Amino acid sequence: MKPVHSKTRKTKDRLLKAAIAVFSAKGIVGATTREIARLAEVNEVTLFRHFQSKDQLLGAVAEHITALSAEALAHQDEWTQDIQIDLLNYARLYDQMLEEYEALIRMFIGEAQRHPQESLQVLQQYFLPLREKLIAYLQHCLERDLVRADIDLSLAVDQLTGMLLAGMLRRHVMLIDRNYSRDRYVQDCVNLFVQGICPIRENSLKLL
Repeated sequence: MKPVHSKTRKTKDRLLKAAIAVFSAKGIVGATTREIARLAEVNEVTLFRHFQSKDQLLGAVAEHITALSAEALAHQDEWTQDIQIDLLNYARLYDQMLEEYEALIRMFIGEAQRHPQESLQVLQQYFLPLREKLIAYLQHCLERDLVRADIDLSLAVDQLTGMLLAGMLRRHVMLIDRNYSRDRYVQDCVNLFVQGICPIRENSLKLL
């Protein structure tokens, strides 16, 4: 007999996988717990036993898709403290998250103006801490004179993640050979970002 916690974990995993598929296809408003339960091959009562509401399930989905980035940011004391290496590692994880959940992320963008307020709050609960932790890392770099004092760190983080998001969207909606790889795009986003936020002496060292 399998341990109860193992069966529970597998059931939750099936529900999360089903929720990602249904939210991606139907949107937040159109997705129903009945359809998610059907796709996960459980009854709706079982779904509500694990997740008390659709908003809670949406929160679990947001937590699941941000897990890679959250893990990377959770142990900043273990980072190399080389801003270029650390940001490249983070950017690759972030790009991996965007690529793996491309359909779901495009759904969020498409429904940005139509999400119920409660659902937006659920999403912010999991996405905003990632942003704040990356800002905190750059603040630490600023205190070590590795980042220019005139840089707006929150704006800078939004610009970096925005470049990565744009790259993922372009890969999936514009089938044009651009003569560069996905990893080259990520690397050059980080290179451009670091050159923009670091003092001139840091930029010069990186280019030598």
